[in-house]
Amino acid sequence: MTAPLRAQASRTATVAAPAIDDLREAAVRVLSANWTGTHSVPSRTLYPHQWSWDSAFIAIGLAGWAPERARRELLTLFDAQWRDGRIPHIVFSPSVPEEAYFPGPAFWRSHEAPAAPRAATSGIVQPPVHALAAWRVHQLAPDRAFLREIYPRLVAQQEYLRTHRRPAGDGLVAIVHPWESGMDNSPAWDEPLAAVPAEPLRERRRDLTHVAADERPTDLDYQRYVALATAYRDGGYRDDRLLDEHAFVVADPLFNAAYGAAEAALADIAAEIGGDPYPHLEEAEAVTRAMIDRLFDPTRNLFLARDLLTGKALPVDSVAGLIPLILPDLPGDIADRLIDTAVTRFGLYAGLPPSYAPGGPAFERARYWRGPAWVNTAWLLWHGLRQRRAELATLLAESIIQVTATSGFREYFDPFTWEGHGCHDFGWSAALTLDVLDAR
Repeated sequence: MTAPLRAQASRTATVAAPAIDDLREAAVRVLSANWTGTHSVPSRTLYPHQWSWDSAFIAIGLAGWAPERARRELLTLFDAQWRDGRIPHIVFSPSVPEEAYFPGPAFWRSHEAPAAPRAATSGIVQPPVHALAAWRVHQLAPDRAFLREIYPRLVAQQEYLRTHRRPAGDGLVAIVHPWESGMDNSPAWDEPLAAVPAEPLRERRRDLTHVAADERPTDLDYQRYVALATAYRDGGYRDDRLLDEHAFVVADPLFNAAYGAAEAALADIAAEIGGDPYPHLEEAEAVTRAMIDRLFDPTRNLFLARDLLTGKALPVDSVAGLIPLILPDLPGDIADRLIDTAVTRFGLYAGLPPSYAPGGPAFERARYWRGPAWVNTAWLLWHGLRQRRAELATLLAESIIQVTATSGFREYFDPFTWEGHGCHDFGWSAALTLDVLDAR
């Protein structure tokens, strides 16, 4: 089916009520199967540990039917918070064999870092969507005691990013590895990654045991990922000389939008538990201004990542550039321009927006973050559209439902045919579908 025909179908088709009930039950089965007793794994096969932003999205889906699990999901993750405030992108389960996932705890050697917790973790972070998740969990299942417990941990997470990850002094938070963006293999990282020396991998890639090679990053990409992680690890996971000593330092629009949205959510949480919301509101406004000044491209009507080592904007049409729609203080005229871009270049009417705009030179409809559509980025756009364009938010919600009803809870999807790719029974695809269903 062509994109225009898919667009027509998405505007007219609906999922029948019995099918909705089946979809809800199927999502619950996935989340139940992925629950370990203290947290969820994104997938029992490909991702057998706890991942940071996965847990945030999964908690949102858990909140509607298992709120205590939702709260436990987030609190378990934050039990592994480093003393400097960072939330690691992976918390390793001691019951999972080392050989089940690479790079595992033996690679990261977090126990050698002075600020690390007792739990074995990675040393890098992921987009800080956790405050947004905590507030969403509370909205669906109010519990002020939970908010009081997690609030200072969320504040510490933001403080780490604010004080350790602003090397350029321009108000923007930097990532030091593509894995920190959550969109690991985005074409946006091709240019800065090209400068990273790569050596042949010494370890066998475990991901290719579960997913076809043409759906995953290339060996060269992995070589550079491992080289960057090795250098950051061997530097003691320090952030004080990033611009002088690290090979990849980038301001990512999705990461910064998540940071700003987190501050807005923290303002709501603070007000709910009797705290002061205004410092959070001021910080949210400040990062929004910095993003507009440094990352918004008025010719492309899109936010672009910026390489902080060269000062250059990275001219790549990534769905990450639409995610600032989640910022409450984003000016209406810029929001309108992003929405127009979402419609005209990312096919918002056609279904889930692809991770990279079709027609771009690096577009691959089945390869990890280089074209496929993802439920989590669609959910973030839906979240941003709900207060701006209710009719488009409804359309996008229905697309999420149709895609997962058609192809199951896959990791990602062909943006034209909706064929599923990556692993099966993927946690956030099930969880965020539940959240969208609960909001109907």
